[in-house]
Amino acid sequence: MLRIYETRGLLMPARTPGGTRRYSERDLERIGRITMYLDAGLNLAGIERVLVLEAETDDLRDQVRDLGGRPRRRRRSPG
Repeated sequence: MLRIYETRGLLMPARTPGGTRRYSERDLERIGRITMYLDAGLNLAGIERVLVLEAETDDLRDQVRDLGGRPRRRRRSPG
């Protein structure tokens, strides 16, 4: 399955000069999240979309932090 994740762009492990894949701690965490989403019933296309959205959310949080603010939760309107 790891090769499939790599082919789909879900995982990009470093490689040694000989071509052996080297999985970082971050890669292992990502594999864990992929496995969690598979167990929850998502297909690889869905997982790809979720991971993209997670990355976008992280980027937006970083931008807010860099601006000196804190993200606020939106309040739900009653009703």
